Amino acid sequence: MTTNDPTPPNVTLEQIARAAGVSPSTVSRILNGTVRVSSAKRQAVEQAIVQFRYKPNALARSLASGRTGTIGVLTQTIASPFYAEWLHGVEDALNEPGLTPVFVSSRWNIDEERARIEDLIARRVDGIIALHGQLDESCLEEFSRQTPMVVLGRSFPYYPALSGFPLDNVRGAFDATSHLIAQGHRKIAFIAGPTDHADALERMVGYRMALDEAGIGFDAVRIEQGDFLEPGGVSAMERLFERRVAFTAVFCANDQTAYGARLVLYRRGLRVPEDVSIVGFDDVPTSQYTTPPLTTVRQPIYEIGRQAAEMIVQLIRKEPVTVRTIPLSLIVRETTCAPGSADSKAKLAD
Repeated sequence: MTTNDPTPPNVTLEQIARAAGVSPSTVSRILNGTVRVSSAKRQAVEQAIVQFRYKPNALARSLASGRTGTIGVLTQTIASPFYAEWLHGVEDALNEPGLTPVFVSSRWNIDEERARIEDLIARRVDGIIALHGQLDESCLEEFSRQTPMVVLGRSFPYYPALSGFPLDNVRGAFDATSHLIAQGHRKIAFIAGPTDHADALERMVGYRMALDEAGIGFDAVRIEQGDFLEPGGVSAMERLFERRVAFTAVFCANDQTAYGARLVLYRRGLRVPEDVSIVGFDDVPTSQYTTPPLTTVRQPIYEIGRQAAEMIVQLIRKEPVTVRTIPLSLIVRETTCAPGSADSKAKLAD
């Protein structure tokens, strides 16, 4: 029989064992990676698998091992370019140990978030990776008693099956605001993220810390509420103009917010950065291709996804998990410069 022949119907593990000259239990253990055998036996089994194009029954293997080979991955929205890059890293890292991700989203709704996690546990996933989220620590710890969990952007005391993956949002926001201050800006507006989102709150803290360190008084009038999405950036920037807020630069809580804010500036005939400087946060892949390319704080999004996946595998295997804060870095491109001319200031006042 050649590998081009049609696959025989209902190929069994016993047929593979007979062809390889070993017992069915040996074939099963080789497939599950639970036994060490001679290279000759392993080679014979592998050749038989290729010959018959045998595919192990995934359900039977999961019943025998108590595992399904799947990892639940909870995001807030799959459509976001930030989440897409992160999911790519998760998927690549899970592929190496032969695990399959199951993606779900909760759309920034805490009730949906709880329901999606409950659904994943009901599907008997081997572990769950949550990208951010709003559930409190006690709820997450309770879920982790049923299946191991890794939660991005959170820090936890030690729990046997729950691990956090902190990001230094405060430092990133501090660096972004300090960059604008170093350019000579003193009237710096901030378009914030959701009020119940930990990352957004931490970025507000970093913004205020930079102002305080530079001796610039914090003025709440320069704060507008966004939602981490482009339409929210548009609305927030429009409200700043409607309230006639004086500013020469804008720090946005993420890149998508900056895209929306930039559109409003364009529609009002204001140049970036000559009239208004703008800084984002995340450095999603498209930010280097905006006009002009966006200055932003880079999160190594793909690598964060990979490390989160590696951590969940360690928890499943009950191996020690090393938790470390991921460093963020300011990427200076072409949307910031010194405050504009008198003509620019007149445009902003109109």
